[in-house]
Amino acid sequence: LLAMTALVFANVFSRYVLHLSLSFSEEITTNLFVLLSMMGTAIAARRRAHLGLSILTDAVSPKLRRILLIFGFGLATVFSFAVFFYGVKMVQSEYILGQVTPSMQWPEWVYGCFVPFGAVFMTIRFAQITLEEIRNPEDKLKTDAELMIEEAAAEEAAYRAREGEKK
Repeated sequence: LLAMTALVFANVFSRYVLHLSLSFSEEITTNLFVLLSMMGTAIAARRRAHLGLSILTDAVSPKLRRILLIFGFGLATVFSFAVFFYGVKMVQSEYILGQVTPSMQWPEWVYGCFVPFGAVFMTIRFAQITLEEIRNPEDKLKTDAELMIEEAAAEEAAYRAREGEKK
C-alpha cells in the first residue's frame, strides 16, 4: 500500500509539476492493487471479517446458522480454488504466448502470478474456517456480533499488555 501510494503521488507530482507522465506507475499500481486485494481477502477470511449479511444468520436457529455458515464458507473455498486453478491457466497462457505489459514491456506472467498466489492463500483460509465451523460443537455457536466483541476484547488486552511492557 505504501509503494502504491508513493507511486501515485510521484506520478501526480510529475504530471502537474514537471508535465511528464510516469506511464509505468499505473501499470505497477494496478497490479499491486490486485495482489493487495487477494491477500486482504485471505486475511479478512481468517478474521471472519469478509463482507456478508449476518442479519439472516443471526435470525435463525443455531443449527440452521451452522449449516448456512458451512455452506457459505465451503462455497467460498470452492470459488477461491477456481480462481487459483484458472489463475494458473492464465499465467501459463501468458508465458506460452510471450505476452508483455504495455508500458514496461515486462513479461505479463510476472504480474499474472499475483492471482494464483493470492488465491492459494484465500483457499487455505476459507477451507480452514470451513473446517473450524464443521468441528465447532453446536452449543458453542456464537453470533457474528459476539465473535466481534470477543475479538475486540482480545485485541484490547493485547494492546494493554504491550503498553504495560513499555512502562
